[in-house]
Amino acid sequence: MANHPLNLALRFILELGALGAMGFWGWTQHTGLERWLWTIILPLLAALLWGTVRVPGDPGYAPIAVHGIVRLLLEIGFFGGAVWLLFAARQSGWAIAFLVVIILHYALSYDRILWMLRQ
Repeated sequence: MANHPLNLALRFILELGALGAMGFWGWTQHTGLERWLWTIILPLLAALLWGTVRVPGDPGYAPIAVHGIVRLLLEIGFFGGAVWLLFAARQSGWAIAFLVVIILHYALSYDRILWMLRQ
């Protein structure tokens, strides 16, 4: 189920949403030059890390291969961090909704999670 086109589209939307949440937090929680730095640099660094590591056998290319559990922990940190930043930006409704959709995605992706844990 993890590779179903609709689930992959949902995952892509979640990735963009997480990056947007990081930028939103930077914009709403800071002022002046710090506002611009946090709004631009935090999502860029997160996207760079996200696209740099992968589990061998995962589709696509990434320069650093890691064990499945490492990738899974990275994903938890990426999405969990986005939820936490939404709460920190006083957007608890959006944070809860985002968390529910993340949980739904991972429930639909149980086969990928099991595969990553076996790597």
